[in-house]
Amino acid sequence: MDVQSYMSTDLVTIQPSTKIIEALDLMKEHKIHRLPVVQGETIVGLITEGIIERNTPSSMTSLDMHEVNYLLNKTTVADIMEKRVVTINKEALLEEAAVTMRENGISVLPVVEPGNRLIGIITEKDIFSAFIDVLGYYTPGVRVVVNIHEDKKGVLEDLTDIFSDENINIQQIATYRKMGYVQVVIQLESKDIDGIRARLEEHGYEIGSIIYKPERV
Repeated sequence: MDVQSYMSTDLVTIQPSTKIIEALDLMKEHKIHRLPVVQGETIVGLITEGIIERNTPSSMTSLDMHEVNYLLNKTTVADIMEKRVVTINKEALLEEAAVTMRENGISVLPVVEPGNRLIGIITEKDIFSAFIDVLGYYTPGVRVVVNIHEDKKGVLEDLTDIFSDENINIQQIATYRKMGYVQVVIQLESKDIDGIRARLEEHGYEIGSIIYKPERV
């Protein structure tokens, strides 16, 4: 899956000249924690609640609320925004987005086209949503984990043939390499846990777990 499939395109943006108090009001209004800063369609910075907190007098200072509000109304986003913004392109894989976030200690990536034109934004929550979708967590059916102790050619083909012979539709499939073996996670359009378990065991497969997930209401 690529970034374009999960990025948000309905963006709330601000200008560098926006006052900090206005940026905070926008975050509160839209229930978000960061705002891309743009000039025209070009991203020039990023402002977050954390950046504002680090640059705002705390309750431990000698300033009263009137003075704090004065500073918030006087200070612009350009004065404190992060100018070295890490970005990504829409064709990048979600794995690349996840690694980029982890390596840079960030939770959001603006998505840009050539010339730093902002077209979207992707966050940690979007990555989590993609992970859930890949595993078919919300899809009703049987979810079976098969432990493969000998990683050899043709295992996936054999598994798909078993379900094809039983006329069972495979909705999602994923593989995970662990220490010494491989786990194949398969989401099936079926309710027959006992039948699926029996067919797999007949073919010599070890089942790590198998559950039926009903449709969410």
